[in-house]
Amino acid sequence: MKKYTFLPRLAAVSFGIMLSITIIMLFSKSGNITVAGFLTGPFSSLYYLGTMLDTAALFMTAGLGAAATLINGEYNLGGEGQIYAGGFTAAAVLYAMKSFPPSVAVTAAILCACGISAILALISAVLKHYKHADVLLTSFLISAAVIPVIDALIAGPFRNSGNLLATQFVPENMRMGHFMKPSPLSASIFAALILCFIFHYITYSTTWGRKFRINGISKEFGRYCGYPQTKMLYTSLAVSGALHGLAGFFAVCGTYYTCHSGFYSGMGWNALTAALVAGSNPGALIPSSLVLSWLFTAAGKTALTGGFSFNISGMIQGIMLFCISIKIIASIRGKKKCCRK
Repeated sequence: MKKYTFLPRLAAVSFGIMLSITIIMLFSKSGNITVAGFLTGPFSSLYYLGTMLDTAALFMTAGLGAAATLINGEYNLGGEGQIYAGGFTAAAVLYAMKSFPPSVAVTAAILCACGISAILALISAVLKHYKHADVLLTSFLISAAVIPVIDALIAGPFRNSGNLLATQFVPENMRMGHFMKPSPLSASIFAALILCFIFHYITYSTTWGRKFRINGISKEFGRYCGYPQTKMLYTSLAVSGALHGLAGFFAVCGTYYTCHSGFYSGMGWNALTAALVAGSNPGALIPSSLVLSWLFTAAGKTALTGGFSFNISGMIQGIMLFCISIKIIASIRGKKKCCRK
């Protein structure tokens, strides 16, 4: 069974890609848009290739955050707010500590970014524990409440002296350098890959990883086995929030060098899509993130030359989530039928 579980996900992703390409070709106002041009667009220059890899790094990191709760049978839909909070906190800390040694300031920024996002996720754990509130709903609502607060802070006391709705720029000696210029690719790609391998080992080669996977499949069986449900709930959400915050740090310190209003847009949902495509497998997050980043980079390049009057990335995001959701619903119904038999 395990050998073929990837086939339905591959079919769903392939169908989503084909549907996205078809719609892009149909609605393009430019006649020179071709399937070959779309598919090879991200490899046409160092800028687009580096942008694709940088986007993949962010998807991997935030996708690990989404997978941390999916493995335990929960859905953290507050990824965007947690990414935004982590990025904003990192930018504020780095600017406030600009006179400190870079190693100290960067370490403090990472800890603060991961910490504030973990706290946001843990609120959902508290509500689940004491009020039996659904994590899926509370995480989304908390994120929706946090985002406008951060927008107000960026537009107000933390706004830089320029015209951008952004915080002060990260000091140059505290930035993650770009090495595939003029693209924004930084060392975050290596950090993301290492994290995927570490979490893959924890998930599939440790006792705690096995417990989380079993608990995610059936919480009733987990309770029967004596697994600490409360501890696992808090741990999975804390790790999920921290990884989303780390993704925000990578975006601010490695990609944009500032926290501008709305940088998080789509990142949380795309990372969740990558985690769903990967089946919550941290190792499989690497190819799923690369495929999705290739798709979004190609769409962005096509949008510049195709004369689109609507948001292509948003459309592709919806198509991919829809296709993956159909696969998940079908698998759940299949499991229920097997149980009835």
